[in-house]
Parts: sequence; C-alpha cells; structure tokens
Amino acid sequence: MSLIEQAAKRLEQLRQVGVDIPPQSATANLSESTVEQALQVETAKKLAPSAEPVVEVVIQSPEMAISRRVEIDLEALSAAGIIRPDAPRSQLADEYRVIKRPLIDNAMGKGPARIKDGNLIMVTSAMPGEGKTFTAANLAMSIAMELDNTVMLVDADVARPTLLTRLGLGPARGLLDVLVDESIDLPQVLLRTNIEKLTILPSGTQHPRATELLASDAMVRLLEEMASRYSDRIIIFDSPPLLLTTEARALASHMGQVVIVVKAESTSHANIKHALTAIEACPVKLMILNQAKTSAQDGYGYGYGYGYGYKNAS
Repeated sequence: MSLIEQAAKRLEQLRQVGVDIPPQSATANLSESTVEQALQVETAKKLAPSAEPVVEVVIQSPEMAISRRVEIDLEALSAAGIIRPDAPRSQLADEYRVIKRPLIDNAMGKGPARIKDGNLIMVTSAMPGEGKTFTAANLAMSIAMELDNTVMLVDADVARPTLLTRLGLGPARGLLDVLVDESIDLPQVLLRTNIEKLTILPSGTQHPRATELLASDAMVRLLEEMASRYSDRIIIFDSPPLLLTTEARALASHMGQVVIVVKAESTSHANIKHALTAIEACPVKLMILNQAKTSAQDGYGYGYGYGYGYKNAS
C-alpha cells in the first residue's frame, strides 16, 4: 500500500470516529505521524465514559488480603477437650492461664531477662503420645483470649501432622509449600479463623523429604522472617518429638522458648534427661506434666504441673 493510500485510509478512520476533516488541500501537508496521533486522541475521547467511575478502595494488610479464612467448629473444639474462647471459666482454662503467663512475658520482653526470638515458642515432647499437640492447641487458644496479644499456631510436625484434624479443619497448603516453592509467600498459606486473634499455619502438602525440609536452610530463613515480620505476635510451633528425629532439635536451636510435655507416670526419667540435653542451647525451657493425678477423687485428667528456667540458671 502506497503512502497516499495509507493517508487516505487514516483520514477515513478519522471521519468514522467523528473527526471533522478539512478539505483535501488543508490535509495535503499532514505528516503520517500527525494523522496517527490525531486518530489515537480522538478515538480515546470517543471511548472514554461521560462520567468519572466510582472506585471503592478497600485498604487491607498484605496478610488479610491474601490469606484464607476458615471456620473452626467451637462445639467440636470443646468436645475434643480444647479451650474455646467463649466458654465459661474452667479448671483447664485456669491452668493454662498460669502456664502462658511467663511465656507471654518472655515473648514481649517483660521477663527477668530479654530473650532473643522470645515470641517463637516450640511445644514438643520426648516421645510421641505425650500430649504435645493437645498442649500446643490449648496454649494457642488461651493466648488468643488475651486482650493485648495475637497468636499464630504452626503445625511443624510435618511427618505426622494432626493439628488441623484436631481443630476440625481439612488439609491445606502451608509450611512445606513455602519451603519447597520460593514463589509462595508466607501470608498466602496462613489461615485466618473465626477466633479473632488466632491464625494457623498448616504443615502443608506432604513431601517425601518433609523432615529434611524442616532442618533446611530455607526453614532457618523462614524462622528468621517470622520472628521479625511478626514481632508483635506469639508463634506456637507444634513440633516433632525430640528423641525420634534430629529435625526437632534443629528447630529448637532457633526458638526463644521450648515447652516440653511430659506424660505423667509414662515418660521415663532417662527420656526426659535426653530431651533436655537435646535443647540445651535454648535460653528458656518450660516443662508441663500432662495427665497428672491431682487427687484420689479426681483420677486422671488434664492436670498440669509447670516450671521454667533460664539458660545457665541454677
């Protein structure tokens, strides 16, 4: 197509969009670029709406914008023996109020000494079946009832994840997905719950090398991010037992506080000593005696004894 034909075509396009075209003599000296610019401007004017659109702007935090909301069945929660925020006062709730207080103080820098990464708290046990997941869930629920604190509950027992099932929730992406795929950001896999101050990080999609991922450099970087990014939040990790894998020990070395759950009249003294040795580097260690017999009338229940100490303390 010749330049003259191209110019004629463009002039016809201008007429079609409603541009007043001067006589041919007046357009003889129009450059090709001038005609093209006029076409673009006038076409935009024709396509533009006659009134400004109304735009509703919703401001959300990055986490709120991309995390998913889930509903925890509070009745099922109560049936599983886990504290629910709207429940009346109970012995179990009172016991966790006592247990959580030093942990919260340490996390918020109000304890006897300032603890590095004190808001990272690992709940573990020497062996399976001692009640660590039950304890982690109840501790998180109790902290969620605080006026001044929020809590994130992490299922870090990636080889045998049971936390979501315990809370009546289905499988979801989580910790392992973040460790495997660098394109997945942490807030994308967080679960916001109907318990206002509680967020959950699931264990995530099962992976054949799940336990190795927990001891990887990617996990170390993620823990550093969590400690700094959520410095105003207490983060509870339900971790693997200490004496079964080395991953729990690696995880413990990055925690500010470690809670060891000991099942009454079940866990051996030798296992307790070995578990304590495995977390020797952790600055704060707290032990909870689970299912302790409180009286002859009560029998076995969810009674807890507790105690805590600082590294190098007598």
